[in-house]
Amino acid sequence: MNEVLQEASQRSIAYLQSVRHRPVSASLQAIQRLDELKHPLPQKGVDALEIVRRLDEIGSPATVATTGGRYFGLVIGGALPATVAANWLATAWDQNACFRWTSPIAAVLEDVSLQWLGDLFGLEGGVAGAFVSGASMANFTALASARHALLSRLNWDVEAKGLYGAPELRVVVSDEVHVTILKALSLLGLGRERVIRVPTDRQGRLKIDSLPELDDRTIVCIQAGNVNTGGFDPAAEVCRRAREAGAWVHVDGAIGLWALANRDFAALTEGLAEADSWATDGHKWLNVPYDSGIVLVRKAADLRAAMSASAAYLAEGVEGDREPSHYTPESSRRARGVEIWAALLHLGRDGIAGLVEHTCRHARLFAQSLKDHGFEILNDVVLNQVLVSFGSPEATRAVINRLQAEGICWCGGTVWQGRTAMRISVSSWATTEADVQLSIDAMVRAAERA
Repeated sequence: MNEVLQEASQRSIAYLQSVRHRPVSASLQAIQRLDELKHPLPQKGVDALEIVRRLDEIGSPATVATTGGRYFGLVIGGALPATVAANWLATAWDQNACFRWTSPIAAVLEDVSLQWLGDLFGLEGGVAGAFVSGASMANFTALASARHALLSRLNWDVEAKGLYGAPELRVVVSDEVHVTILKALSLLGLGRERVIRVPTDRQGRLKIDSLPELDDRTIVCIQAGNVNTGGFDPAAEVCRRAREAGAWVHVDGAIGLWALANRDFAALTEGLAEADSWATDGHKWLNVPYDSGIVLVRKAADLRAAMSASAAYLAEGVEGDREPSHYTPESSRRARGVEIWAALLHLGRDGIAGLVEHTCRHARLFAQSLKDHGFEILNDVVLNQVLVSFGSPEATRAVINRLQAEGICWCGGTVWQGRTAMRISVSSWATTEADVQLSIDAMVRAAERA
């Protein structure tokens, strides 16, 4: 056992030390070599050391270097070293975080992390939460809580009776709603096509003047950090109207909820703390390993009622203690709170605020430099997202293809309000100004060649 774990540790450390100096994308040769793994299941098992060797020698070159400093695709943070180490130890523990009695340490670290997160985001006491696989499941869990809360006020037990014959609920979203919200609505039986859509401005922000009349049967979904522009919906006014009407406000804050940790972004985040539920990712801006999502709900009873397996499960194990399984869609699950606890403790308030600040500063540097080179920036760079056009759709796609092929950095394409663009998402603690400058040079070079 010692030999195989030491081998895995040494190979992992070597990978992390070298990943900054290799192309971001996997080479064609590395991808072709994956065919060596495509064979029938052997009759006799393979030695553990050989398995680790194959994983590293065949698998490591075929990874995308998201843990380095020059990956700007999607919104992916590189895992902090402290969280990688915590992940290793948590894996060695092999804990089932379902109940307190199955893992006292997992339960306590969840308790502590949720308290810290509530304080960090400025949420009122009593907010409940859970650790799930990502923002997709966090949105699902929050919206299940909203469904429970609104229908229970109408004397309908949706967990027991389902939606057959239930009072009808309305869901209001913006035209820029993320697909994970729509997927959650479809899974919850609320329908992805039955939503009321509100138009947005050129930055993807919900137009408050177009918000329909709200009532106590309405769920309003708003964004904190548009995935393309980084824009924030006007949370303060939406929450004010919703509170007056008895509606529920859910914040999809996969990226932008972390901006609450930095007071310099107060104008963007105003009103977010007044919502009823929030979803965010730990594996984005907090820079912890996958899979790591966080759901927070203002009233613990709403989350617990929506997620408990049965009425009998509502009883807590020990009076006053939070029984983890009553707050998540899953029963058996890994101890996801360990890495979040490690990241929060390692960074502290100042470190989290600094992480937000320096990645956003890098985004502004990208935008200004590319603009100075004559390329068009399509969004107001208010967060860590940059949209750049290199001319025609064909030219922009050509630049993206050349950039990805060269491997100095990696950016993806998107279409923003009819314009083809390259999206730069700066989310990693590992990104330095030198990484940004290397990447800008590569982008300019790709544009010249295209």
